[in-house]
Amino acid sequence: MGIFISVPKTIECIVIAVFFAFAMLLSSAKLLGILQSCTYSNKKLLEWARKKCNMTLGRHLLLALCCALASAVISLAFSFAGQWSAVIGLSAFVIFFALFVIADTRLSLRSPATLTPRFGRLMLAVWLVNAIVIYFAVTLLNFGDHLWGNALFSALKYVCLAVFPLCILPMVCLSNLIIKAYEVPRNARFVSEAGKKLAAARPIVVGITGSYGKTSTKTILAAMLSKKFNVLATPRSHNTPLGVAKTINEADLADTQIFIAEMGARHVGDIAELCAFCLPDYSLVTGICPQHLESFGSIENIVKAKGEILENTKIKAYIAPDCYELFSSYGCVKASGDCVSDIAAGCDGVTFTLTLGGNSRRVHTRLLGEHAARNIGLCAMCALEMGVPFADVCEAIEQLDFVEHRLQLIKSNGVNIIDDGYNANIKGAEAALEVLKTFGGRRIVVTPGLVELGILDESENAALGAKLVGFDRVILVGDTLVGYVKEGYLKAGGDDGKLTVVPTLMDAEKALSGIIAKGDAVLFLNDLPGIYA
Repeated sequence: MGIFISVPKTIECIVIAVFFAFAMLLSSAKLLGILQSCTYSNKKLLEWARKKCNMTLGRHLLLALCCALASAVISLAFSFAGQWSAVIGLSAFVIFFALFVIADTRLSLRSPATLTPRFGRLMLAVWLVNAIVIYFAVTLLNFGDHLWGNALFSALKYVCLAVFPLCILPMVCLSNLIIKAYEVPRNARFVSEAGKKLAAARPIVVGITGSYGKTSTKTILAAMLSKKFNVLATPRSHNTPLGVAKTINEADLADTQIFIAEMGARHVGDIAELCAFCLPDYSLVTGICPQHLESFGSIENIVKAKGEILENTKIKAYIAPDCYELFSSYGCVKASGDCVSDIAAGCDGVTFTLTLGGNSRRVHTRLLGEHAARNIGLCAMCALEMGVPFADVCEAIEQLDFVEHRLQLIKSNGVNIIDDGYNANIKGAEAALEVLKTFGGRRIVVTPGLVELGILDESENAALGAKLVGFDRVILVGDTLVGYVKEGYLKAGGDDGKLTVVPTLMDAEKALSGIIAKGDAVLFLNDLPGIYA
């Protein structure tokens, strides 16, 4: 028994556990990024792992088999080294874990995981959980070797550690579950503090929700209201309780007259949770489509979830004309944002007539797409109601700049790059393709397809593929959804010679560099969320 608990054996167990824990952590990098994009939901991560065409679990199995076979061969080849043969066999794990991490990096997310404090704590938890479990596993194997004393087992005992590559996903989920015991109450306190701070400052609150167009609409409204008021708006796409609370807690609200909160949802009840600490005086609903249908389950649930903002609006709600009837049963004071006409959209922006409060004017914005005019109209109605003069509203429209990754036009060396990189939806994709058609030169589309459509994944991505027919070049990125897009493209008569499928955005950029020329237009349609890459 003394040999088993000797200092050298203990050090051996610790060193192996530390090495394996780091190897497991590095091999979990993509999963951790995906988990972050899933708002740390184990359920959504597991749904992604089971997704059709997803090769992650298969790659874990291949890693385990390679490690087991190579470790066994190396250990037996060095059996003359006695007890050290098992340790030498661990070199197979070093080799194949390194190869796996390199391959996983090649399939990394377009937008890397954000190293937030919570993400750092999760990484530490993954390392600790793996280290503890693997330490006990190695100790148990050594204890069995000590009791049994079989030479063959002594040489091959660490081959059993090849089971751990199969545990990469379970270990991530277990670590996430453990750390939630700390994160959930901490987040609840953080949100509660934001609610108290907002209530004490008492600015006018405007809530914006919808299946699409939230961030663009928020940016437009902030520009209009800023003509008269001190405005604070949630940055980028911070539309979860933590994102909204972070904006409030980090801001000085002393001079803030209006707070604009983008409100996102993936489940019924999410908007109500936001309204519980950020109750809107005014609200805007930008539109409804099957975005996030995967989590909502049905269009009816999407309408119900978005309708929660209407149930909590204190003064007035403004609803996009194309979905106004969906909310006819809600008793709040509401208006349809139908105040724009004679829309003329081109590659230099949109010109339209804005009619409000007895005033009418022909205005122009550099924002792209007919839908931009409708978003502007929705914001203009709200801004006018809140006291911004019509002339100031029109001036703000003329001064609007592109919103990052939302049909953002970038001119580079004579090439028109249309960055519609934020999560695409059915209606947004159609609008983006229409915008691309307004440009001259060759027109090229780069896309991973549409995401989070649930049962509509196949049909809507096939429909997207059909809409890509006629463009000069189509580059599909990834492997989870692009099969549907490719199938729809070819069935609709698309030219296989104009179609390229690549695994990563980096590969797409390399493919573009060989064909792009001055005067061409390239549309990057939808960013590449890791859960769909």
